[in-house]
Amino acid sequence: MICDNLSVSEKGHLLFAGQDTVEIAEKYGTPLYVLDEDKIREKCRAYKRAFARYFDERAIPLYASKANSFRRLYEIMTEEGMGIDVVSSGEIYTAYKAGFDLSKAYFHSNNKTDEDISFAMDHGVGCFVADNIEEVKAVETEASRRGIRQKMLLRLTPGIDPHSFEAVATGKVDSKFGTAIETGQALEITAETLKTEHIELMGFHCHVGSQVFTEDVFERAAVIMLEFAAEARDKLGFITRELDLGGGYGVRYVDSDPYLDIDTKVREVSQAVKGACRRLGLDLPEIHMEPGRSIVADAGLVLYTVGTVKKIPGYKNYVSVDGGMPDSPRYALYKSAYTIFVANKMKEPCTFKASVVGRCCESGDILQEDVMLPKSVGRYDTVALCTAGAYHYSMASRYNKIPIPATVMLRGGDESYIAVKGETLEDLIRNDL
Repeated sequence: MICDNLSVSEKGHLLFAGQDTVEIAEKYGTPLYVLDEDKIREKCRAYKRAFARYFDERAIPLYASKANSFRRLYEIMTEEGMGIDVVSSGEIYTAYKAGFDLSKAYFHSNNKTDEDISFAMDHGVGCFVADNIEEVKAVETEASRRGIRQKMLLRLTPGIDPHSFEAVATGKVDSKFGTAIETGQALEITAETLKTEHIELMGFHCHVGSQVFTEDVFERAAVIMLEFAAEARDKLGFITRELDLGGGYGVRYVDSDPYLDIDTKVREVSQAVKGACRRLGLDLPEIHMEPGRSIVADAGLVLYTVGTVKKIPGYKNYVSVDGGMPDSPRYALYKSAYTIFVANKMKEPCTFKASVVGRCCESGDILQEDVMLPKSVGRYDTVALCTAGAYHYSMASRYNKIPIPATVMLRGGDESYIAVKGETLEDLIRNDL
């Protein structure tokens, strides 16, 4: 199976987190986001253990909120002792309403508005990750008005191409994110930030991309960032206390994707970090990384119900389901590969090739093309789109005025509960005047 929390029951149903997905679909309806709470906790603990083992007690993983963001998730992050990164006032507010200690939050974004900056300070966000000099100046202005010193990291681009999909590559010199080291601008923004009175510069941040499998991407980024830290020490007298290496580890969407072991990857990064610190004469900074997808992706799937099966002899076949690109937009955006099963027919041979498509009035509303399915697939069958815990609910839209589905959490092998209610038709017009 593509994920280790998937299996098949004796009656041929897909099990997720030990529970029958067909029964879950019947109980809660479809489309439906389903998350495995125990798997989320397992991943958080794996990162926490690895950080403690290979760095030191100061190191902390930060859950990347953009992967999936709702109140229950932030409650889990509190319970598991995680930090978080946030990228908007909306994510800050959601974490705040969940009771998360926002002093453990790091606020990203390449274009924070004055309102965002004020909102974050109002709610006690611990550290800003500044993308550019305009933001540094805006934060200084607001912190000065309040008479406080705001902690900050500077986001730098180390000039690394992770060879992932172009839309999720963020560490190159010409990225929309961060300030480039290669051009000399990183040293300039560091010098300017150090001149401010109301910003406490803690160190630096980088993020090279997403869905990264290349073996040494994070290690190379860490070395470049530490070499810059040594330059900032030598030329500006600045001592880097924190270094955030971002997130982006890949997960298995299809069988051809490799499996990445969290402990092994963190150990390899730590070896690169400690080796560079020794060579450069640097004290080990407080290390952060920002796992998001790798915590929640394989802890989730989406359940659908088949509506129609269209066969075009000599051309292709289509299996249409009751959701689509509004709840699962990544294929429409990136042509992202996924594993799809007919959850109630897992023991039948898959000899029927079809595109699994959604219900929208849109030719691009496709979940996956050329999927091998049971020949008997038909109306009322349950379809499962796997490895869907990241960038589904968080990227969902109401295109075609289709309500966003509910999110159900599974735990303990037999418990389930609604964490996010599904929208109603009334919700779709609630703000209309």
